[in-house]
Amino acid sequence: MISVAIINVTSYTGLELLRLLAQHPRFVVTSATARSAAGKRLDEVFPQLCSVYAGEPAVRPDLVITEEPEESELAFVCLPHAAAAESVVRLLERGCKVVDLSADFRLHDVSVYEMWYKHTHPAPALLESAVYGLCERYRERIQRTTLVANPGCNATTAILALLPAVSAGIIGTDMLIDVKAALSGAGRGLTLATHYAEANEDVSPYSIAGHRHLPEVMQELEAAAKDGDHAFTKTPRITFMPHLVPMTRGILVTCYADLREDAAGHLPTARDVYTLYEQYYAGEPFVHVVDQAPHTRWSYGTNHCFIHPTVDGRTGRLIVFSCLDNLGKGAAGQAIQNANLLYGLPETAGLPALGVNP
Repeated sequence: MISVAIINVTSYTGLELLRLLAQHPRFVVTSATARSAAGKRLDEVFPQLCSVYAGEPAVRPDLVITEEPEESELAFVCLPHAAAAESVVRLLERGCKVVDLSADFRLHDVSVYEMWYKHTHPAPALLESAVYGLCERYRERIQRTTLVANPGCNATTAILALLPAVSAGIIGTDMLIDVKAALSGAGRGLTLATHYAEANEDVSPYSIAGHRHLPEVMQELEAAAKDGDHAFTKTPRITFMPHLVPMTRGILVTCYADLREDAAGHLPTARDVYTLYEQYYAGEPFVHVVDQAPHTRWSYGTNHCFIHPTVDGRTGRLIVFSCLDNLGKGAAGQAIQNANLLYGLPETAGLPALGVNP
């Protein structure tokens, strides 16, 4: 068994990690931290844990929450940016492998990070060794690292939607990414925008001046274009517009981009694009190319992402719909998928095959 620490277990991602790890065959949670709940048992804070099976469960309901993590082989860090980096440094110095769910190590360029997050990076030297934790792109690198930067939820949904098209060079550099995101993506902290009376029966845009997941999207799409021998000839023009919708979990992204003609002057058809996506994601356990527009409820409680690419023949545009659970493939589920790779386990270990519907 592999000992695991969850840093900031009282966050939504921390709780989702507990839920998923309770069924994991190899990971066992031996340490959980949270300053606000230090000294309490896990089942005092989360009474639903009293239903964890008897014997030697991977998550013990009577585990006492501490302010600082105990020694462990693996740690999931669920702290806000900046605070996460400081914790990651200490954990790595202990010889612990880390999956960081914050934004601190997702961006390779420290100046880009500091521009978007408005503070000096606490550990810029680690940006070179951290691996962006999108298994569908960096599977082999993840297996060799000690620090995985778990991608952002909105970024994951958008990147998976556009990777095949960008890698194949079938679209131009102008892209529009429309995001519909659930309330839990804002975390457990109380804010006016996520208060029930404010958010219920309402849809509203947010981060209009620029969302912090945009530089992740640009970084990864530029890398995919280059790796696919279709490097962008100019900096991509990406409009990334998120909207808050009154649901607990889930993200639906709709991407639009102009298609490029092939050498014969023809635009790809809907069938061409669908085949391209099927081939790109063939064999992926968690990414599914489907023949109809997906619903967020399909992915509820899972690590699955559903993608439907099509073509607007009238305008010559690619349209891609992509959805996932922001706490699953967008956070805790993807973190466990990454951790499985770190230890040479099947990527699907401990991750539920079916979601909850209705």
